[in-house]
Amino acid sequence: MSAKKLTLFNTLGRKELEFIPVEPGRVRLYTCGPTVYNYAHIGNLRTYVFEDILRRTLARFGYDVRHVMNITDVGHLTSDADTGEDKMLVGARQTGKTVWEIARFYEEKFFEDTEELNIWPPHVKPRATEHIPDIIEFIQILIDKGYAYLSGGNVYFAVERFPAYGELALLNLDQQVAGARIEVDENKHNPYDFVLWFTSSKFPHQVMKWPSPWGVGFPGWHIECSVMATKYLGEQVDIHCGGIDHIPVHHTNEIAQSEAALGHRWVNYWLHGDFLVLKKGKMSKSTGSFLTLAELRKQGFSALDYRYFCLGTHYRRNLEFSWEALQGAQNAVSNLRSFYLDWPEGTGSGSSERIESYREEFDAALAQDLNAPQALATVWKMTRDPELAPADKRALLLDFDQVLGLGVEEWRKEELPAELQQLLTERQQARASRDFAKADEIRAKLLEANVAVKDTRTGPQWYYLTRRAKR
Repeated sequence: MSAKKLTLFNTLGRKELEFIPVEPGRVRLYTCGPTVYNYAHIGNLRTYVFEDILRRTLARFGYDVRHVMNITDVGHLTSDADTGEDKMLVGARQTGKTVWEIARFYEEKFFEDTEELNIWPPHVKPRATEHIPDIIEFIQILIDKGYAYLSGGNVYFAVERFPAYGELALLNLDQQVAGARIEVDENKHNPYDFVLWFTSSKFPHQVMKWPSPWGVGFPGWHIECSVMATKYLGEQVDIHCGGIDHIPVHHTNEIAQSEAALGHRWVNYWLHGDFLVLKKGKMSKSTGSFLTLAELRKQGFSALDYRYFCLGTHYRRNLEFSWEALQGAQNAVSNLRSFYLDWPEGTGSGSSERIESYREEFDAALAQDLNAPQALATVWKMTRDPELAPADKRALLLDFDQVLGLGVEEWRKEELPAELQQLLTERQQARASRDFAKADEIRAKLLEANVAVKDTRTGPQWYYLTRRAKR
């Protein structure tokens, strides 16, 4: 069976194009992974939710997907432009842990977050620190081909040797260089040259270092993605994803070094998710203005409430976070759950043509550049259809959830253990006496036990949160 038609907005060229993989029926997908020096904030996680919708849609449309995502555990400086300290050192100083402990701790926490969000794990998740020989070999190829040079102990990529530099970001290099306001590095031949390998930087206390032909040092951030994507996906990648903040520097540099080394087009489709923002600006770890899933749980929300919130806005649109909007998402998930549990299992007496029309409408939304908000609109239209049998609605919601990823299959009418039921009773008593601080404290305890509580006019509703992102 041939795969269904899908169109995607390609950042390279700024056009929505029909997706045609290099190899029919198979997709080589690379997504930029976490820099494991701190907890992922919910803005970071929005990008991974969008990428999960992409992967689930590709699977639904009949493609065999191989997904690779890197783990940046060395070499990512506090500025994308080769300046500042390595973020691993910053994290180590703040926590008192070693850089190796920092990397493994936050890597584990990241995957706990993605599991809670029901995000399918990548097939391969290579760490930069475990691919140093591959990185050195790749850099040597660039030197041998005349695209890189050694200066002041560091190896730099010469952007002027690559005429297409800046194509992804629509940069005019001559204009950029003429008006450049970037930190001066006297070792660079051109202000926009970037580091492939550091042996000399203004921060002499780098812990993670390895021997190389150019001296003991560590790789730049951009090189690791080129190396690991090529190692695990081959010389041609179908789709490469990330946040829009990666476009002007990280992904632009990836393209330059990869295509210089390979001698041909490297990635065919570039997809980028827009920012999640607070009213005061973009969510950012560097400014301290960020929220984590743990904070959402403290406020009584589940990871899947947040996932639904993300689905409500197209991945290429700016999404403004507010607690009120997240409450709306929680209400929607709760209502869907109530509908699902009320609908009987089995086969309804409805028209098979009507059922198929909903599937086609849902898939058509996804086929148009992953239009998740429109797909959700189809879901709600289906729930309200009086001519569709309840059992058919249940089956359709289960089917649609293969992409939505809200964990519908795990929704059950279950009894709470006595100790948790007691906590639920105590919470109701606290609310009745207007002791909302105690009620919130009890709600947090229930969340720790994997139980979410939703307050309704008829009393509290509860349900188990699950982790199903096994693939």
